[in-house]
Amino acid sequence: MREGVTTKRALCASCDIACSVVTEIKNGRVVRVRSSDNPIFRDHICMKGIVAPKGFANPNRILHPLKRVGERGSGKWEQVTWDEAMADIGSRLQAVVDRYGPEAWAVSTSQWNTSTDHGLGRRVMNHVGSPNWISGVALCAGNTAAVNRFTYGWFPFGDFNNTRCIVLMGHNPRRHSWTPIYNYIRSAQQRGAKLIVMDPRRSSSAERADIWLPLKVGSDTAMMFGWLKVIIDEGLYDKEFVAEWTVGFDELRQRVDEYPLERVAELTGCDPEMIASAARLYATHGPTIIPWTPITDMQRNSTSGIRLQSILRAICGYLDVPGGELLQGFNPDIINESEIEMHHVLPEAQKAKQLGSQDHPAFTYRGQSAFREPTRRVYGQEYANLVMGCHMATPSATFQAMAGEGPYPVKAFFFLGNNPLLSYANMPMILKGMMNQELIVAHEQFMTPSAQLADYVLPADSWLERPWLHDMFGWMSTVRFSEKSMDPPGDCRSTFQFWKLLAGALGQSDIVPWDTLEDFYDYRVARTGMSFADLVATTEVHFAKPEFRKYEKTGFATPSGKVELKSSVLEGLGFDPLPYFREDPPRDDAYPLMMFTGVREDGFFQTGHRHIPEMRARHPEPEIYLNEKTARTAGVRDGEWVAVENQLGRIKAKLAIRDAMPDDLVRVPHGWWKPEMPQGHGQLSGAHDYADSQLCRDDDDFLDREQGIPHIKGIPCRVVSLMSPSGDAEIVDASLLEPVE
Repeated sequence: MREGVTTKRALCASCDIACSVVTEIKNGRVVRVRSSDNPIFRDHICMKGIVAPKGFANPNRILHPLKRVGERGSGKWEQVTWDEAMADIGSRLQAVVDRYGPEAWAVSTSQWNTSTDHGLGRRVMNHVGSPNWISGVALCAGNTAAVNRFTYGWFPFGDFNNTRCIVLMGHNPRRHSWTPIYNYIRSAQQRGAKLIVMDPRRSSSAERADIWLPLKVGSDTAMMFGWLKVIIDEGLYDKEFVAEWTVGFDELRQRVDEYPLERVAELTGCDPEMIASAARLYATHGPTIIPWTPITDMQRNSTSGIRLQSILRAICGYLDVPGGELLQGFNPDIINESEIEMHHVLPEAQKAKQLGSQDHPAFTYRGQSAFREPTRRVYGQEYANLVMGCHMATPSATFQAMAGEGPYPVKAFFFLGNNPLLSYANMPMILKGMMNQELIVAHEQFMTPSAQLADYVLPADSWLERPWLHDMFGWMSTVRFSEKSMDPPGDCRSTFQFWKLLAGALGQSDIVPWDTLEDFYDYRVARTGMSFADLVATTEVHFAKPEFRKYEKTGFATPSGKVELKSSVLEGLGFDPLPYFREDPPRDDAYPLMMFTGVREDGFFQTGHRHIPEMRARHPEPEIYLNEKTARTAGVRDGEWVAVENQLGRIKAKLAIRDAMPDDLVRVPHGWWKPEMPQGHGQLSGAHDYADSQLCRDDDDFLDREQGIPHIKGIPCRVVSLMSPSGDAEIVDASLLEPVE
């Protein structure tokens, strides 16, 4: 170790994977982030974690509370104290609650931030009386967790270390994106595990696969029907498990019979024999796992697609067995975040007001209420907010209410570590809703496009500047610990401090009674008989001894106590209790191409990291991908600026020809804006030019029925050339990003 350098064990939060890393500190500041010394976690690090110290030291970081001056989005601010800001915020929020009701307050967070929110945001909201919490997890893992419960009551995690086959449905973990999963897959393949990949693109995972199914974009659900047809017809399922532990198999078989391989081949564009070969490999080479994938989270058939994943796991006997899909439950030694959230204090009348719950109830209080008793029976408590996704409002309905188009008005909007303008569908509606607010508060590190519209922007700390108790998003029983590496700069404060101060400003200090974050952690780990400081010093991972087939003692956390192939809960909500496939809506000839979005460049996470010179040097401009044939038909050329358009909006980007793309498919990158461009309403640092949320539709044809989440894996569009050279003038000047040594 270099002279004067000390080290800390930390969990990186530059994305939501939480890799174990080591920080090196000199003169009170982190100067380096490197891979963990623990061989279990070694090499679980990517460029985003390595560059984090420079990113957080950027001179454009917000270090003090800022209050808006002038009209909303004026781009003018004055510096205030936390006390001044919170006194005014508390007074104005209380006025909104008094005038419109507590449901007029909505809060939005992201995966990036929610994992360090500790459930305190929901706790405060539940005591105040608002059910209108939304998050990016509505389109990414949280909704998957909620929908998995309809089948077997929990969200499983695959046993990568012992599995014999892995199925990736559009997901493409890489060396610098979902790094641990990438490493797990490579290790599994090295010991002989098979890999099946479904992906329209010839991705890097597809190139390593034993079977690659280049299906049509958005046809994942149809593909799984094809697999089930083969598995059921050929008797490849676990007959004993199906007979003893499932309900609805005969009805499922009848639905599957509607999807003969010839029809599935037409719907997916894949060879029927290849479909059958993949199904046989999945069913006979197990235990097999289907790791979580964001792809099925974001489709108009999302609920059915996630349900079919669950059904495949169940009927093949891969649930809660070594090498299969583990149902871990809560860690008995730790007070979990679902318990911290205190959902029981929110009155049922307020739960019923949750936006979107009448039309699209799947992950709302209404949709999840039937699991309260079964969850208590199996897992020991009534509420299980897995991946924070089981009691959410619907984002589109929330923004409509903010814009004055809902069942009641929403007039106060808070967002923490989240950039809502760019993170959800239909940016024009989100913008309209934000401009219609009486109070907007952002807790942020940088002046994002969304923060530019706030009344207050409060400075947030970073993962280097706080300790962390990470409970794996509430669905795994492993708990991990992170040391604080350095003090936050300026007046930057944690989400714990944010919620504690807000509770005090509302006259309800007892909601968050702990004095410090460390005190709060001591409360949560008290059952271990150790303090948080002792656990951090001695333990990297705290977990219960694994048990398998636990359902043999407890049953499953569903109303029937069994795996519900035919969902009694969905049926009770008025939906089809069996999975189904909605074919694409009629096409408009003016939009001959299909686009998929949600893809991030490796140097970025969600809408973040655009301010870091090293990351922008790799990706200075947003790029769309087409293959050569599609580009030629559209009349566009490699390297030129183009526009991508549909009925909702228009963005521009540079064109990159990629042979790995199939015909007539456009890849649109997610979350683009440029911190160096002009700020304020009408400008928004380039968001109006580049943000893919302007193309993501949320009208009925492009929403999943049960969840109300948008279909962003197959949206009709067109690509046209931008004859004006104006795009070239906007190529980033790296000097504007003010790199820090």
